[in-house]
Amino acid sequence: MTAPLVVDQQHARQLLAQVDVPHILRNLFRDLARGQAVQPPQQLVEFPAGRGDFINYGGVLATERVYGVKTSPYIVRDQGPLVTAWTLLMSMDSGQPLMLCDAGELTTARTAATTAVAIDALAPGHARRLTVIGSGPIARAHLHYVRGLRDWQDIRLYSPSLGQQSAGQREHLAGLDSRLQLMENLEQALDDADVIMLCTSSAVPVIDPRTLSKPALITSISTNAVRAHEIPPACLAEMDVYCDYRVTTPASAGEMRIAAEQLGWQADAIVGDLPQLLSGDAAAPAYQRHAFFRSIGLGLEDIALANALYQLLREA
Repeated sequence: MTAPLVVDQQHARQLLAQVDVPHILRNLFRDLARGQAVQPPQQLVEFPAGRGDFINYGGVLATERVYGVKTSPYIVRDQGPLVTAWTLLMSMDSGQPLMLCDAGELTTARTAATTAVAIDALAPGHARRLTVIGSGPIARAHLHYVRGLRDWQDIRLYSPSLGQQSAGQREHLAGLDSRLQLMENLEQALDDADVIMLCTSSAVPVIDPRTLSKPALITSISTNAVRAHEIPPACLAEMDVYCDYRVTTPASAGEMRIAAEQLGWQADAIVGDLPQLLSGDAAAPAYQRHAFFRSIGLGLEDIALANALYQLLREA
């Protein structure tokens, strides 16, 4: 048996720069629509005494003849929580491990690129004003993948931590795009926005869609905190809701779980997911009210990217 390749974070970053991440994810969601991929629910396992948890994300890519699992712990420590992640890629033919890859870079890239695929499918063609909430690596990756999707005339970024950042850090953020403005005020950042990307690790709402001046597309991501949600759960009933994969997302997304348990919201209210949108089986929003896209991060996304890196290494 050949030992599996081991790819650390720096090497993963170098390899990811050589692949078209949104293209890989579009193919993945089309495979899901065709029944050529399998995405089971996430598995959450809590550590004893409230010391954290870990989430396992599995999946099968039949067309690529691989399956795999990403495991991501959330470890509670006195100096702050620690989150890591590793993806194991396996062969469907030999049953042998092919690669063990640090999933930190994979997670950042697939989270942002999934949002980009959704925005490309859901945002109106005339969208011109883009708002980014957050300033960390995932927020910056979101901007990287979304910046060319529409003719953005106005890009604003707000983060509660901006005031604590150094002049160099703020200069780096401002240099990400010539259209980018750093905003000191959340309300100003949200004013008249067409697309709002929530890119935080917050466990509680960071905006209230009911305060926005016009219908907008709002995208939201997950963090490891239990039942994390970036909008109030009550807002789901007032929006056209979309997600990455409707089979698994409602059972994991914090606001969906809370809305279902406490407010009577039902997952059947989801208009469509990415497999349905990319296969033409779900309608885009009409923007008579807000549209909301929720992603939880699928094991298949990590596995598809890990496989792309594995193929690069095999060709080298």
